[in-house]
Amino acid sequence: MSKVVETRSMLLQVLILVFFFFSAFVKNGNAGITSTFIRSEWPSNDIPLDNEVFVVPKGHNAPQQVHITQGDYNGKAVIISWVTPDEPGTSKVQYGVSKNYDFTAEGTVRNYTFYNYTSGYIHQCLVDGLEYDTKYYYKIDSGDFYREFWFQTPPKINPDIPYKFGIIGDLGQTYNSLSTLEHYMQSGAQAVLFVGDLAYADRYMYNDVGIRWDTWGRFVERSAAYQPWMWSAGNHEIEYMPDMGEVIPFKSYLNRYPTPHLASKSSSPLWYAIRRASAHIIVLSSYSPFVKYTPQWEWLRKELKRVDREKTPWLIVLMHVPIYNSNEAHFMEGESMRAVFEEWFVHYKVDVIFAGHVHAYERSYRISNIHYNVSGGDCYPVADKSAPVYITVGDGGNQEGLAERFRDPQPDYSAFREASYGHSTLEIKNKTHALYHWNRNDDGKKVPTDAFVLHNQHWLYLHRGSNLRRRKLKKHHLRRVVDWASSF
Repeated sequence: MSKVVETRSMLLQVLILVFFFFSAFVKNGNAGITSTFIRSEWPSNDIPLDNEVFVVPKGHNAPQQVHITQGDYNGKAVIISWVTPDEPGTSKVQYGVSKNYDFTAEGTVRNYTFYNYTSGYIHQCLVDGLEYDTKYYYKIDSGDFYREFWFQTPPKINPDIPYKFGIIGDLGQTYNSLSTLEHYMQSGAQAVLFVGDLAYADRYMYNDVGIRWDTWGRFVERSAAYQPWMWSAGNHEIEYMPDMGEVIPFKSYLNRYPTPHLASKSSSPLWYAIRRASAHIIVLSSYSPFVKYTPQWEWLRKELKRVDREKTPWLIVLMHVPIYNSNEAHFMEGESMRAVFEEWFVHYKVDVIFAGHVHAYERSYRISNIHYNVSGGDCYPVADKSAPVYITVGDGGNQEGLAERFRDPQPDYSAFREASYGHSTLEIKNKTHALYHWNRNDDGKKVPTDAFVLHNQHWLYLHRGSNLRRRKLKKHHLRRVVDWASSF
């Protein structure tokens, strides 16, 4: 019976997608879509410090800014982080499958200075040896007050395991940011893939930089304390401020937001990989050296060889700067990384690459520009069935505002673009298909705006054979959706 219900639910989602694509096809013919939606103006200033979204937990030295991330390569560990503002207290985490808290893990504590600001005591605790697909309760005790939370571990790694990710980028701490976060929390997604630019604290000066890191930590706690957020760093995490005597890049970010980089044999927390359910996720650093023979280049070369598509068929890459972008904002900034890594992305049939940085939304078709070189070859992107879909979601809601100027005409590789705030979800159904949605924030409402069925290229190639003939860009996937629906 459960199988029948699951199949009917999948069919319903497919029919919704068919309607979406049919509507787009009738209205727009074969052209890529530049949305004409005009967003009502919401305040783009940061939320005031005395707003309830930044409330400090009651009690002396009570733990705050609680967040978790995956703590190992395969999803059987979490790193739990929190801050005690006044005293170090204890770095222990009590946890278990009930509130009896049968187990205890010991972490570390640190703090740092930025200009004249001194952070609270930042605790980080690895909780490992967990069981898959299990709800755990955990308690953090500062010595005077404690707080309780919970999280769910992912299913055991398996090629047909369904799993739902949320994708958020360039969030900040405005009312638009709050709209994005609240809508994401209603999505049913189980973990966040965050594509950089967290707090935008570097928009401030002096001690306010540190204060805005603290407010952002309390702001996202409502989600990040209960499900893992997989972090990647953006330009607003660099915080190179020589006028203030601060010249160490990523200082605040690296102190506050740990990653399991050692588990994937990375030499830096800024690039790493994890496996979760049926996905292999690779996080790259746009602002660290990545050309040939650099540590990031060497690591990625080895990590791509470690990917086992028999166990984790979905290969997802996160970075901050988009490789393909038709917005005037940050145009061509990703070209150097494209020149270095795009051939690898195509060779290993990466399914989708998520980026941020541009404060708008854009989705590409499967295209590549790997034939181009300075002495010959195609000088423009062409359709390539082995290439990833490129999606820019730098639309979380920060105070810098939207990137409203798209280049005209819309390039052939661009499928859909819109300058609005929002978030995305990627719902993996099995080893061959996933449902993708982008949801616009519209005056406080969540509006599903762009959607498509993502086909796993690795498995489709195994099933259909490797026909790599280049063809014209297919602007719509209505036929594919209908064919998939009719197969049930």
